[in-house]
Amino acid sequence: MGGAVRLKLFRDLLADAHRALDLQFGFELWDGSTIPADLPSYAMRLVIRRESVIAALVRRPNLDTLLNAHVAGLLDLKNGTLFDLADQRPQKVGRRLKAVSRVKALKTAYHFLRAPADMPRPLDRVKDNPDARDGRPQTNRKNVAYHYDVSNDFYRLFLDPEMVYTCAYFQPDWHDDLARAQRDKLDMICRKLRLKPNERLLDIGCGWGALICHAAQHYGVKATGVTLSEEQAKLAREKIARLGLQDRVEVLVKDFTQVEGEFDKISSIGMFEQVGIANHLSYFSAVHRLLRPRGLYLHHTIARRAKRSDRAFQKLKPEYKALTRYIFPGGELDHLGMSVSNLERHGFEVHDVEAWREHYQRTTRLWWENLNARRTEAEALVGPEKTRMWLLYLAGCSLAFERGAVGVNQTLASKRTRGPSGLPPSRADLYR
Repeated sequence: MGGAVRLKLFRDLLADAHRALDLQFGFELWDGSTIPADLPSYAMRLVIRRESVIAALVRRPNLDTLLNAHVAGLLDLKNGTLFDLADQRPQKVGRRLKAVSRVKALKTAYHFLRAPADMPRPLDRVKDNPDARDGRPQTNRKNVAYHYDVSNDFYRLFLDPEMVYTCAYFQPDWHDDLARAQRDKLDMICRKLRLKPNERLLDIGCGWGALICHAAQHYGVKATGVTLSEEQAKLAREKIARLGLQDRVEVLVKDFTQVEGEFDKISSIGMFEQVGIANHLSYFSAVHRLLRPRGLYLHHTIARRAKRSDRAFQKLKPEYKALTRYIFPGGELDHLGMSVSNLERHGFEVHDVEAWREHYQRTTRLWWENLNARRTEAEALVGPEKTRMWLLYLAGCSLAFERGAVGVNQTLASKRTRGPSGLPPSRADLYR
């Protein structure tokens, strides 16, 4: 009897809220009923597969509960995607919900407080590590392994053929050819660095080796890539051997602080996000130490928007905390001004900044589409829980870039000395 009473209370309350918010999508409850009752079979709906989801949300009404319900497969979408749901999100929610009876809401919550909340919480297995940003090489290696050593075959499902896991570059228009956009990105990086034959290039966070191989093949450099992922290094070395580049390209499994030598050019493409703000001093000091005087450094990183104060910037939203716990342990984003200031403070001259926010919005959307299309294969490789989490992560990133909550910037700098920079008087050579 208790379950039937709870179901009726919740169904009535949800119907009131649906009308008040004028939602363009519906709901499907654990008994198969729908809100509204006449919801067409083809209509998009949010599916709640167990009443324990509602009981858990009443007890712990936060993002973690929602994420656990979704990853466990108990909260899902039918006949639509997260992008569709975002497009149809209601406006002025607080004002509209005032039309819903508070007494009815409290009565429903009371009954669900007495219901079993035995909802699976698979994400609770991922423990929050307070030392994830301590900057130690062993911690950095553990953080990287968590994200990148999932499976090379898994990443093949949604990346381009060269396995580039950073923002693509779409030009001259917003096309959908991810492989072409990633090739254009690699070439743009090489042009910005003004690479010349036999120069020494260091790529910090080289991934599966796409940039170092491209630079050696097309610009004749001698390239060193650094990664902390054994899985990435293995695949990158296989690629180097397949292309016959062993005499020009090498991959080191080593922390960036432990790299030795001097390089003409250095790139860091989508790696800096894993450094952590507390470790910026050691990072920029290492880049400065490794770069020859007037050598060029390309700093490509995701950034949050600056706030009115540093204190306000340090206040993190729940979705940001979830990303750094469940997807990128140890990750931390700065803002553009912080990167530019750090470069100048550590002996660099900044020459150019280019914003690629909309490029990354499109990149992550295409990654999501690729992974979603091969969802069955992904689930066979890494399981349904991790597949759902990765799809949610990619969709969330694309929406964040679309809305301008985060951006991505390429900043070109040189190791400062007196006199001319040696760069052309304009950027015309980049856009040939």
